[in-house]
Amino acid sequence: MVELVVVGIVAGFLAGISPCILPVLPVVLVAGATGATGDIGSSPPANAEMPARTPRAGLGRSLAVIGGLVLSFSIIVLAGSEILSLLHLPQDALRDAGIVLLIVVGLGYLIPPLGTLIERPFARVGTRQPSGRAGGFVLGLAVGVLYVPCAGPVLAAIAVVGATHRVGLTAVILTAAFAVGTAVPLLAVAAAGGQLTSRVGAIRRRAPQIRRAGGAVLIVFAVLIASDVLAGLQRDIPGYSTALQGSAKIRKQLNALTGTPRTSLSSCNSTATTLVNCGPAPNFTGITAWLNTPGGKPLSLRALRGKVVLVDFWTYSCINCLRSLPHVEAWYSEYAKDGLVVVGVHTPEFAFEHVVSNVRAQAAALGVRYPVAIDDNYATWDAYSNQYWPADYLIDAQGNVRSVHFGEGGYSTMGQLIRQLLQAARPHLSVPSPAGVPDKTPTGELSPETYIGYEELQYLDPPEVVHDAPAVYHFPTSLPLGALGLAGTWTDHAQEATAGAGAELELGFLAQDVYLVLGGTGTLDVSYDGHHTQTIDVGGTPRLYTLYQAGSSTSGTLLLHASPGVQAYDFTFG
Repeated sequence: MVELVVVGIVAGFLAGISPCILPVLPVVLVAGATGATGDIGSSPPANAEMPARTPRAGLGRSLAVIGGLVLSFSIIVLAGSEILSLLHLPQDALRDAGIVLLIVVGLGYLIPPLGTLIERPFARVGTRQPSGRAGGFVLGLAVGVLYVPCAGPVLAAIAVVGATHRVGLTAVILTAAFAVGTAVPLLAVAAAGGQLTSRVGAIRRRAPQIRRAGGAVLIVFAVLIASDVLAGLQRDIPGYSTALQGSAKIRKQLNALTGTPRTSLSSCNSTATTLVNCGPAPNFTGITAWLNTPGGKPLSLRALRGKVVLVDFWTYSCINCLRSLPHVEAWYSEYAKDGLVVVGVHTPEFAFEHVVSNVRAQAAALGVRYPVAIDDNYATWDAYSNQYWPADYLIDAQGNVRSVHFGEGGYSTMGQLIRQLLQAARPHLSVPSPAGVPDKTPTGELSPETYIGYEELQYLDPPEVVHDAPAVYHFPTSLPLGALGLAGTWTDHAQEATAGAGAELELGFLAQDVYLVLGGTGTLDVSYDGHHTQTIDVGGTPRLYTLYQAGSSTSGTLLLHASPGVQAYDFTFG
C-alpha cells in the first residue's frame, strides 16, 4: 500500500508539471493574481481607490479552486462512468459540461453584472461578506472535470474499478494520493499569482482589467480544449512515470484493483530462472470447448498427474503470442514423447475470438496440434490470477506450478526447466536439448499497441469519434510519431472501425514490423512514406495481417486505403 501511495503522489506531481496543467494554469493564476474579495464581476467606482489585496486573499481563492478540482477529479475518476450510465448520458457529457461552465465563468470575469449574478447564490452561504471562495470552489469543480484525462496509466486500474462497481478503500486511497500530488504544483502557481498582487501596486490597481483579461484567457482555453488543439501536445510529451509504474511489485498491486481473484500464483516469482514451488495448479475451469483432443473431450490436471504440463495462455490475434508460438510448438514436438503435455488456453481479447470456429480455423492455420482450451468466460484465466498474453505456467508431475513466465523471451530458460522436470519424472530417460527456434523478441523501442475501436482508443488525432454511427473524418495537418489518423467515412464501434466510402487510415510508427488485425471483406491498399507496397485481400476469419517489414527498426508513415466493409481492430508492432 505504501508503494502505491508513493506512486500516486509522484505520478500526480508529474502530471501537474506536464501539459495536463494547461487548462488549469490560467484559472489558478488568475484567481491568485486578482485576489478577489468580492464577487467575480465586481469593480470599484471610478472615483474610488481599491483597497489593498493581501496575498492571503488571492491564495485563499486559489485554494478553493484547487479544492474543488481535487474533489471533482476524485469523484469523477472513481464513479464518473457509473453516474453517466445511470443518467443515460454519453461518456463525454461531464467534459462538455466542464467546458461550458469554464466559458460561463470566463464571461463572468468579462461582464461584471453577469459575474455578480453567478456568485449571488454562493454569497448567501457562510459569511455576509463573501470572499469569492465559494465561486472559486465551483470553478475548481469545473476544472476538475477537464483534468480527469490526466489520470493516465497510474489510475487506469481505478477507471476499470469505477466502471465495474468495485470501488474499494485501495482505489480511493490511490486516487487521493494522485490528487494530492497534482495539487502541489498548482499551489505553487497559486502562490505566484498571490505574489503578483502583493509586490506590484500597479497590478493591484488594475485588478478589473486583470479580471477581464483572465476571463478572456479562460474562454480561449475552453475553446482550445473543446477543439482538442491541446491534445497533440499532451500526447507528444512522454509518460514520465511509466518506469515507476512498470515495476513488478507496483503492477501487481495495480492489477489487484481490478478484482482478479488472488491465489498462491499471485505471489509466484515470474522472473526466477530456476524451478520454484508456487503451489498446486488450478484445474481447467469454465472451458466452453476443447480442440485437438479425442472427440473434443475435456482434459483435467488430475488425469494428467504423472505428466509434465505446460499451460500457455494465448489468443490468436496477439502478435506477442504469435512470436512465442513457434517455441511452444517446438517444445511440444520435441518432448511430447517424453511425457510433456502442452495445453493452450485461448482466452479472447476481441469479440470475434469468442467464436470457436474462428479459433479452430486459426489454430489449424498456425499449425497448433496440441490441445486448446477455449476460455471464453475468463474462468481459467481468473483461476490462475493471470494478467498477460502470452503467459506460461509449467506444472510438474505432482501437479504443482514450478515456473511462471509472462510475455515473450526467456525461451532457453523455459526449455531447460521443462527438461529438468521431465528428467525428474522419468529418471531413466535421457532428455536431449532441442535444436532451438530463433528468438524474435523485439529488443528496441517500439510504438505502443494502437487500438482503433473507441473502447480503448488512445492515439487518434484528432481524438474525437462518433460512437456506432457512420461519420466523415479528416486527417490532421501533420501526424505526430505514434499517432493514428482517420479520413473518409468510418463507423467506429467498441472494438473496431468499419470502413465506408473513401475510408483511409494513417499511422506514424517506430518499429521493424507493423501488423493490423482485420476483419470483414474487401481490400486494403498499403503505402509506406508515399510509395504503394501491397494490396491485401481481407476475408474469412478475422486475423492479424502483416503491413510492413524491414531489416531494422525505423520510423515512418503508413497510409491505408480500405474498401467499404473492411474492419480494422488493432495495430501491433515488432
